[in-house]
Amino acid sequence: MEHIKPTECNSRRRFLRNSAFAAAFFIVPRHVLGRGFVAPSDKKNLAIIGCGKQSSHLANSFMRLPNVQMVGASDVFAEKLQRMQQQINRYYTEKNNQAQYKSCGTHPDFRELLSNKSIDAVIIATPDHWHAVMAVEACRAGKDVYCEKPLSLTVAEGRAMVKAARKHQRVFQTGSMQRSSAEFRKAVNLVRGGHIGKITAVEVNIGPPVKAYDLPEQNTPAGLDWQRWLGPNMTYRAYNKELAPDLEYEKKIWPNWRNYIDFGGGMMTDWGAHMFDIAQWGLNMDSTGPVSLQISGPGQQGGLLYTYANGVTMTHRLLTSGTSPYCKFVGDGGEILVQRGSLITTPSSLKDKVLTDAEQQVYKSDNHYADFISAMESRNAPICDVEIGHRSATIGNIGNIAYLLGRSLTWDPAEERFTNDAAANKMLSRELKKEWRIKRLGA
Repeated sequence: MEHIKPTECNSRRRFLRNSAFAAAFFIVPRHVLGRGFVAPSDKKNLAIIGCGKQSSHLANSFMRLPNVQMVGASDVFAEKLQRMQQQINRYYTEKNNQAQYKSCGTHPDFRELLSNKSIDAVIIATPDHWHAVMAVEACRAGKDVYCEKPLSLTVAEGRAMVKAARKHQRVFQTGSMQRSSAEFRKAVNLVRGGHIGKITAVEVNIGPPVKAYDLPEQNTPAGLDWQRWLGPNMTYRAYNKELAPDLEYEKKIWPNWRNYIDFGGGMMTDWGAHMFDIAQWGLNMDSTGPVSLQISGPGQQGGLLYTYANGVTMTHRLLTSGTSPYCKFVGDGGEILVQRGSLITTPSSLKDKVLTDAEQQVYKSDNHYADFISAMESRNAPICDVEIGHRSATIGNIGNIAYLLGRSLTWDPAEERFTNDAAANKMLSRELKKEWRIKRLGA
């Protein structure tokens, strides 16, 4: 199997099937099965780890693909695991009348799921503090990985995920799905095509940085293994429903573990994994990052200026009331502001410009989930490969460090270290419980 290398080449979308291998597993010829039928031996068996609110959307998105079958699920919250099993079983047996579908297997311990050799890939949809451990173990078990954004809780854990994916030659898609949306792709093509001239600055309008845990202790719901939910974290935190809501409370909120330093990176990484990601894509900086961070305001008020080696600056701005997250590119010949479902340009006529094939510079994906499966088939990198996801998460992670320390920093994107700042460098990683330690950083 060839080594996976990120590339913008659209030819990687072609399926490079090995006909001899495939023929050995065909049960009957396709013409007997009927037009459009996908043979069971051609389907990719997927399982999902983490069955919270986001998982329902992910499961449905993958199950709709004709060459995918969901066969397993894992969660430490029994009622959520049961809900996912019911959702998957209902999809195949009731909606699609697949009498041969047995049942979605359930596993409170994700390692049981990884030991199932029939599973080709896993979808990781847990809180961020679990991502690296699960992804590295999945790569070691020979599974391809789709991992939700932001990819990692720390810079070191992100690099461990890249190393594991490369060593074990795994296809690894990051769930920064804006790269598979037309408005973001067009914005990036316009920027990289020089349609607003030389880029001088970028503005990223998202929410605040991470904060310390400050929630009161509440009774743990029945069926939730709270110690296992905390997992690799060394510091114990008491249960609160904002972190892991039961099914009823989950209807009212998106779980707020993402706001607290033990479990997430605040909006700097949560929305940053979307909007910093588009900034990096537009600037053609997917394999690197800025070289300095300058604080210009208190943490909860926003105000952080990143500078790249080429002099382009990127400003983190706090999301103001009534606005939606956006990424704005500023050039010496115009501006492009892009957010979900909206593209605003200066000059305004640029928004409607029809780009030629030659002007379509970046990798085109119209479906983030299908793109992952296609990459599994071709053994090439998907649109948001693990290195890309790691670099985008790094922007948010090092930004949080600058806010937490309250000072400006110098960053070396090649070494992934701060220059002459021991306190900042210590925050690039964290200690994990012995059971969950990522040995040899992803080896």
